[in-house]
Amino acid sequence: MKKLRTIVMLVVATLLSTTNPSLATPSQMQDTSRRLYDRVMEEFKHRDYEAALAGFRFFIEVHGHSALAANAQYWIGECQYRMGRYKDALTSFYNVVSYYPLSQKLAASTLKIGQTYTRLGDQEKARMMYERVVDQYPDSSEAELARKAIDATIAKSDPAPHTPE
Repeated sequence: MKKLRTIVMLVVATLLSTTNPSLATPSQMQDTSRRLYDRVMEEFKHRDYEAALAGFRFFIEVHGHSALAANAQYWIGECQYRMGRYKDALTSFYNVVSYYPLSQKLAASTLKIGQTYTRLGDQEKARMMYERVVDQYPDSSEAELARKAIDATIAKSDPAPHTPE
């Protein structure tokens, strides 16, 4: 019930604020998209991932060309990831990389692709994505996390030290 209420609120708020989008100024559209985005982020912060997922999808439908569209696509993937829908999350994170090549979420999306492959048990693809993060975004916080993931992968694959008896 809470999810349905949230979705209805998002739709109504958007419709009320953009009754006639052709008459809205660019700053009004930006204000509307920011308000909707912030409202959906509140759902995410409260760990209502189903409602946030629906909200971010709706955001992209209504404000697909806004500056926040890439972020919304990233958070769709994050919602799916947190709900254990790893294959869907993988698609969503790849969408950020493919459709928003100038996004500030590229490093985070690439890292999440690696983490998702790890969850799916594909260590080879995971490592490849972690290495891509380190190579393309070497000074980022995502690169630090990717290095740790690579180190953890190496530690798991190294055989246990053999002690002579």
